[in-house]
Amino acid sequence: MRNNRTWLYSGLVAAGISAVLSVCCASSYADEAPVTTVQTVTPTRGTIAQPVHAYGVVASSSSSVTTVDLPYVARIDQMRVQAGQAVKRGAPLFVVQADPAAVVAATQAKSAARLAQDELARTQSLYDKSLATQSQLASARKAALDAKQALDAQQQLGIGAGHTTIVAPHDGVVTQVTVAQGDQVQAGAPILQLSADSRGDSSRPNVTLGVEPADAASIHPGDAIIVSGLSTALQTARVAGRVAMVGASIDAQSQLVNIGASVPFGQSAFIPGTRVKADIATQSGTHWIVPRSAVLSDAHGDYVYQTGSDNKAHRVNVKKVVEDGDRYGVDGAIDAARPLVVVGNYELQDGAAVHIDGTNEPGIGPNARKGTTR
Repeated sequence: MRNNRTWLYSGLVAAGISAVLSVCCASSYADEAPVTTVQTVTPTRGTIAQPVHAYGVVASSSSSVTTVDLPYVARIDQMRVQAGQAVKRGAPLFVVQADPAAVVAATQAKSAARLAQDELARTQSLYDKSLATQSQLASARKAALDAKQALDAQQQLGIGAGHTTIVAPHDGVVTQVTVAQGDQVQAGAPILQLSADSRGDSSRPNVTLGVEPADAASIHPGDAIIVSGLSTALQTARVAGRVAMVGASIDAQSQLVNIGASVPFGQSAFIPGTRVKADIATQSGTHWIVPRSAVLSDAHGDYVYQTGSDNKAHRVNVKKVVEDGDRYGVDGAIDAARPLVVVGNYELQDGAAVHIDGTNEPGIGPNARKGTTR
């Protein structure tokens, strides 16, 4: 009996010791909260815009194209240019000879003006001698004025008795020639089209682009634009310009909204007809610039985590304003002195303990490595 009591007593003591040890160990583990290893970047604030991608061609808009014609009937004696040729202001385009009837009309206008002026002088002399009336003098003056206006109109037409050389009114590129040497052209008929030099620093559009209708509302004249070529040779060439015109309707053929841009290409390989792509900077503004990986979302909205001197994660609610590739422009109560968590943030809760494994440069996305909990 005594041996049984001794055995029972020993078992109870052992069980008690085991229970005490279990409680102590559990308490120790409970006191050690899990620590999440994270990576961070330094928050930066600056100008960021949301790019809209567009495709198009280097080509002057209709507002930059001049149609060269003649206000009188003439014959093309000689063409001095051809389509695709670049010309300077004052360069000869073609040589014409006016129709004989037009030359006669110009000659008659000169004779009529001279005769009317002589008649006015004679009537004025008679009036001074009281041999002509006031009414006769007024009629002579009107006839002289009418004859002079008719002569001025003929002179503005530029009709000459011989060959006349027509020159370029401005620098540009001959985009189209609609007549041939020897053709007889009617007054006002187009002879050629001269487009403003698309490589010059012009305020008029020299790049035509198409954008999706949903994106057109965010584009405004003056927005910055970066143009590069679609060909292999021009893929690395990037030229900055500005949006000059935003279409107010959808093009019936392309089902896109036309955008006109002014881009100073200079003496580059971006000649008329070059196919290009463009990034248009829209909604430009000053915001906190953070990597995409830093921004999380839940039922309460978008947020980020920042760490402090207490080595804990602190939730900061933000609002995404613009998106540029792997970056967001956000607004919120971000503290510039606190690192921004970019790796390991999916495992965090507000107030969770963290261990910073590394800090990346501002504005540069983190490594692809996931955070770990220990």
